[in-house]
Amino acid sequence: MCGRARCTLNAAQVARACGLQDDDADSVRTVEMDRFHPSYNVSPGSYLPVFAARRDVEGSQVGDLCGAVHCMKWGLIPSFTKKTEKPDHYRMFNARSESVKEKASFRRLIPQNRCLVAVEGYYEWKKDGSKKQPYYIHFKDGRPLVFAALYDLWKESEGEILYTFTILTTRSSTSLEWLHDRMPVIFGSKDTIDTWLSNSLLKLEAVLTPYADFDLVWYPVTPAMGKPSFEGPECIKEIQLKPSVQNQISMLFSKTSDNNINKCKAEPEFMKSADDFSENENPKSLKEEPAMVDTKELADEKRRKSDGSPSAQKRDAGPELRGIKRDLEEMEPDFDVKTELSDSYSTSVKKKLQSGGKQSSLLLYFGRK
Repeated sequence: MCGRARCTLNAAQVARACGLQDDDADSVRTVEMDRFHPSYNVSPGSYLPVFAARRDVEGSQVGDLCGAVHCMKWGLIPSFTKKTEKPDHYRMFNARSESVKEKASFRRLIPQNRCLVAVEGYYEWKKDGSKKQPYYIHFKDGRPLVFAALYDLWKESEGEILYTFTILTTRSSTSLEWLHDRMPVIFGSKDTIDTWLSNSLLKLEAVLTPYADFDLVWYPVTPAMGKPSFEGPECIKEIQLKPSVQNQISMLFSKTSDNNINKCKAEPEFMKSADDFSENENPKSLKEEPAMVDTKELADEKRRKSDGSPSAQKRDAGPELRGIKRDLEEMEPDFDVKTELSDSYSTSVKKKLQSGGKQSSLLLYFGRK
C-alpha cells in the first residue's frame, strides 16, 4: 500500500528518474505543472508530476503526452463516472497489480494509459494495537523511487477535464513484510521502465513484482505526519522509538522467571548426600542416626556375663569387643525407672476409681443452690 509520499522534484528530475537522458530531461515537455505543490507529505487528492508515455485521447486539448511530465491528481476517477457525482480520490489511489486485468476500472487503461510516478520516498504505518507508527521508506543513495501507475481522464459537469492516476501495488518483499503486506510496484532499472511504458502485454507480470534489492531502506518518523497539513522537512526526520510499557513489563516477568528457573536448577545443600561432598569437605549438615539395638540380645548378653559362661568370657577377650559391650551397656534402657513410673501411674488411677461417689459430678455441682 502507498498512501503518503514525499515529492519535491521538478519536471527535469522526474523525467531523468523515468529514463530520459540529461538533455532530453532538461527540455522535457510539461503540462499544468503550476498545479504542483512540492511537499514532504503528499496524500490522495493532491497533484503530483506524472511521466506519461503517450496521449490518452485523440484531439485532447492537453495535446500529446508522449514523453511529457503532466501534473495529475492522485486518486483515480474513472472516465465513466457520472458528471454529477462528487469525486472521491481515496477510493482508488492504489490498484492491486494482480487484479488490474480483471477490474473494469483498470483493465481498459492497461493498453495505452500507463504512466510513471517519481517520488523521493513514501510512508507506511506499522500497527501496534491501537497505535500506528509511520516509517519513511526510500533508496539509500537518495535517488527517486519510480512507481508503476495508470491514469485516466474524467470530464466534470462544467466541462473541465480532470486527469487522475492510481499507483499499482504488489505483495511486500521479504524485508518489508514485517511492516505491511503490500508495497508499491517499484521499478529499479531502465529495462523494467521501458517494458512498462512499451504498452506491450508481454512480460507484464514479470515487472509487476516486489522490489527486493537491499538498497531500499527505512526508519521511523514522527506520528505527527499523519496529518496532511504537517508537510515540512520534519516529516522525514528520524526518531528514536521508546519501548512500550507492555514490553518493559514482559521483559521484567521474563527476567524474574529466568531467575526462578536458575534457583530451581541449583540443588539445595540439604539435598546432597554424603557421596556428593569432596574429600576435603565435612558434611556437618548430615545427622548421624544411632545404631538400632535389639533389647533382647542385650538382655541375653547381660545374663551370660552374670553366669560366667565361657561364651561370655570369649566375647570379653578382646578390647575391641569390650568397647562394643560397654557402649551397649550405656545405651541399655533403665527398666527400673520405667517400672517405677508405671506402678506410680497405676496407683494414681486406682485411687481415683476407689473414690467412687466421693467426687461430685458436674450435674450435682450445678444442681446445688
